[in-house]
Amino acid sequence: MPKLQVSIGFASDKGIKEDNEDFFGSLIPDGSQLVYKGIAIAIADGMSGSDAGKQASHCCVISFLDDYYSTPDSWSVKQAGQKILSATNSWLYSQGQVRFESAKGMVSTLSIMVLKSTTAHIFHIGDSRIYLLRAGNFEQLTRDHRIWVSNEKNYLNRAMGIEPRLEVDYKSLSLETGDMFLMTTDGVHDFIDEKSLKKLLLGGTDLTLIAHKIIQQASDNHSDDNLTCQVIRVDELPLAKEDEVIRRHSELSFPPPLEPGMVLDGYRIEAELHASKRTQIYRAFDKKTGTTVILKTPSIFYNDDTHYIEHFLHEEWAGKRINHENVLKILGTDREKSCIYYVTEFLEGLTLREWMTANPKPDIKEVRNIVSQLAKGLRAFHRMEMLHQDLKPENIMFDGNGKIKIIDFGSVKIAGIAEITPLDHHSEENVLGTLNYTAPEYHLGQRGTDKSDLFSLAVITYEMINGALPFGQDMPEKPNKINLAKLVYVASFHCNAMVPIWIDGALKKATSINPVLRYDDLSEFLHDLSTPNPKFLTAEERIPLIDRNPLMFWKSLTALLLLTNLILLYLFVK
Repeated sequence: MPKLQVSIGFASDKGIKEDNEDFFGSLIPDGSQLVYKGIAIAIADGMSGSDAGKQASHCCVISFLDDYYSTPDSWSVKQAGQKILSATNSWLYSQGQVRFESAKGMVSTLSIMVLKSTTAHIFHIGDSRIYLLRAGNFEQLTRDHRIWVSNEKNYLNRAMGIEPRLEVDYKSLSLETGDMFLMTTDGVHDFIDEKSLKKLLLGGTDLTLIAHKIIQQASDNHSDDNLTCQVIRVDELPLAKEDEVIRRHSELSFPPPLEPGMVLDGYRIEAELHASKRTQIYRAFDKKTGTTVILKTPSIFYNDDTHYIEHFLHEEWAGKRINHENVLKILGTDREKSCIYYVTEFLEGLTLREWMTANPKPDIKEVRNIVSQLAKGLRAFHRMEMLHQDLKPENIMFDGNGKIKIIDFGSVKIAGIAEITPLDHHSEENVLGTLNYTAPEYHLGQRGTDKSDLFSLAVITYEMINGALPFGQDMPEKPNKINLAKLVYVASFHCNAMVPIWIDGALKKATSINPVLRYDDLSEFLHDLSTPNPKFLTAEERIPLIDRNPLMFWKSLTALLLLTNLILLYLFVK
């Protein structure tokens, strides 16, 4: 799978000055941080005349590179950047006042670029600069925060540490492979025109050599300041993250009503398989690949509902991120879409609901096999820091070979993606999922965890085994703390006397209303479904006989009453 890859070259020199008050740095993380946080690059120029400009520029760059990767993954780049810069600015300003009793105590320019997924996020204050060279076009992305008093004299009117309140420029732009960015301090760009900078950037592939040539030319042009530059080239981009998918596709129109024989972007419609007020599902033939596929389209009734469109596009992106044999495969394509829809592999088989109807009393081994496959599919979500949130029999299918597939992604929560507006608002009106299978914590406005998906899986398992729901009825229409507290688990023997007590113990634990009482891992649940847990083997002793075996209870009670009457008769006669 492609990932974000960049090359960085740099050069810095004190020039004609005694000390170099410029500072720069970059950080390219690996693993999950590359995905969730991206690549951070910064350049700073301690203000001339500042009492501690060098310390200020060092602080600006180092604090951002350190602190940015410590912010929560749930924060957007913009939020994380602004909070860090605000805190750094406050510290610089206070230190300037305390240590130097001056507003010019610790002051620096600062330009930052965070490259995340396929987007560049730019923060800027002062007169250092960021340029972009793309497809032969060279442009300055930042604006200088300078005020010119005369043709010869100017001063910074905005910089880090100069005022207690920070006003920083922010912008974002989509990346393209091959983009080149140039970050410079004024000792460079004040002494080289843009035409020359562009020519130098195009003069080779060694970015460090290019950077050295740039500061050398600025020096040859009699630069009177420190000289620093960084050159960044985008070598490879990952698949677009969800927020970008939404942004790029939200302007597409909804598809027209589709009929057999119609062709949409190379997909020939063969039949409508399902239609609801929210979506339509079609079997189609992909003329380009020669394969049968499924097209899922949004309902025209929601063409002006931004929240609905976000969820539909969210479903496609989430599915593309999962690659597992027990999860429906959403197909990527390099063709341009003319409207909103997405394409999946074609499955020819039953839904789990249909299978349950046809198999009201399945063998426990079959149930274990199905649950094991579902657990594997859920693990694929959880490994990618996703929660499914809407697991139910209707969202599970058998393929032609009998393999189980989780087929729906509309309610998936991607915890590690910071650059999207949260699609779950944790309110009763916005609970995702289906009433009887949704974990109770969602109804209480709490965040879901892996245990929430476990709850749904356990409800499905109970239903397959017992042909009923674990609390004996549907969930309350509007579950709340009071209603949920009244729910009582119905032991399996009320529905199916053949269920071993230890299996029922596993089901009871996994469907606990309080998530703290559930299993910590899916594997623990699967183990207790196949191997008797000693903790559950003694549970039978605590269940009243009338509940455990009503027939035996009444027989025993009748025998006891008969014996009592005989004793009384004996005593009376005697």
